Amino acid sequence: MTNQTTEKRNRQIARSTLIVMVAFAAAKAISLAQTIIIARVFGVGREWDTFVTANSVPELIFTLIAGGALAHAFIPIFSSYLARDDKAGAWRLTSHVINTIFSITAVVSLVVFFLAPWLVAEFVAPGFDAAAQQQTAELMRILLISTLIFSVSGISMGILQSHNHFLLPAIAPIMFDLGILFGAGFLLKPFGVHGIAYGAVLGAALHFAVQIPGLIHYRARWTAEYGWKDPVLWRVLRLMLPRIAGLGLFSLNFIVMNNIASRLGEGSVSALSWGWRLMQIPETLIGTAMGTVIFPTLAALSEIGDEAGKRDAMSGALRFILIATIPSAVGLILVGQPIISLLEGGAFDASASTLVYGTLRFFALGLVVHSALEVVARSFYADKDTLTPLWAAAGGALINFVLSLVLSGVAFGSVDSANVGGLALANSLGTGFEVLVLLWILRRRWHGANESLLAQTTFKTLASSLVMGLVILVVGAVWQALGLNERGSLFTILEVVVMVGSGVVAFIITAYLLKMHELQMLINMILRRKTLTEAVV
Repeated sequence: MTNQTTEKRNRQIARSTLIVMVAFAAAKAISLAQTIIIARVFGVGREWDTFVTANSVPELIFTLIAGGALAHAFIPIFSSYLARDDKAGAWRLTSHVINTIFSITAVVSLVVFFLAPWLVAEFVAPGFDAAAQQQTAELMRILLISTLIFSVSGISMGILQSHNHFLLPAIAPIMFDLGILFGAGFLLKPFGVHGIAYGAVLGAALHFAVQIPGLIHYRARWTAEYGWKDPVLWRVLRLMLPRIAGLGLFSLNFIVMNNIASRLGEGSVSALSWGWRLMQIPETLIGTAMGTVIFPTLAALSEIGDEAGKRDAMSGALRFILIATIPSAVGLILVGQPIISLLEGGAFDASASTLVYGTLRFFALGLVVHSALEVVARSFYADKDTLTPLWAAAGGALINFVLSLVLSGVAFGSVDSANVGGLALANSLGTGFEVLVLLWILRRRWHGANESLLAQTTFKTLASSLVMGLVILVVGAVWQALGLNERGSLFTILEVVVMVGSGVVAFIITAYLLKMHELQMLINMILRRKTLTEAVV
């Protein structure tokens, strides 16, 4: 590969990463607005418990049938058609995949629609009372409509990403969040919590609609045939199976946690959901954005057998994630309480805020490993190995299940909502096990993983984050001593800004003194003097 080709690839990665990160940031900003409205209307209570629980099954259907599993199986094969300039074959395969996936989703959704009350009572939320179970079933039936739409919209994202078009797929989640925001802003009053479900359906429709111009641009063609005799279709489905099982385990983890949380008392499911939503903001901006963009590069390097290139790309992406997520996790833990108070605006009482913060701090511990998993798992998918990540996910799920029972107190017959944080900790530890196992295997397969560089980056980032944390603690103590934390929302906003700002300055100064090369390169990349790959490899 020539230097000119490499430079062109690097520029493409940089542009695509920035596009995805900015789009994800916009989506998270809208999601934050949703969170504020919903938190102030529902707080931590049974009504929001029902929505969170109802969404788990439709989300599981999408994840298993038309989610990331399909993307990781469909994109490499679809891209191979494009590489051969066989557009007729590419669109024929697309039609076969869309028709098959949509039909399977429709059948499964129809079965769930009729069985919803039984599923809720027996499996999803046995700890809810009869009225809450009925409302959960009603919400589940509405949300199944969005699942049907996503079965097609998810494939559309794969089509556009295969063309190295990331803009519209990155905007699509923003449209989905806008739909939910519309439901939160305008449909809550007439429909209550059902208005959020209607907003989700609207958002799913917008998620698909915004991608249609891209499909038209690339002259996508659809034919009404299943093509079940097409061997390529079955190859896609076979590649999907291990990934489906892995994603299913991930979703099953949360169904299990919701099941356990529903037994811990009112508000426990909501607290678990709020903690996860808040942790997902930095995880999406950092881990998901990097994983989305680096995957095509890893796949291309794997295709040409460039083992050294794969090591550099993977470890470089991980180092970027470490630099960004370790201080973010420390910040969430130390500044989590004032952030929660801003979001809920008085809707939570002291005990509710404590519950949410208890889950947030333990989910924050898992921010690093959840983000790292986005890159590490994709390293296997780039090698067309979807089975190894499945076994690692199974081990992580088992650890999560056992620790959820133990750390929540359910294994000992304890029913206390204060234990809900144990569920978040169990999830973080299970994911950590999964990442470590996958990294160990990659190191053996790729004859190294640039572990010395990873260790240096980890050490310097931890040291800088420790100094950052001490500065935040001092600033917080001074703020509290002056009594500024009890003067309303404006002073709470100022508190968060001052604590975060002083922490960031402390982190950068410490990292500079420790000669953290990656941070300087990252700053240069932001200033457009370097490419992303130069910043992290």
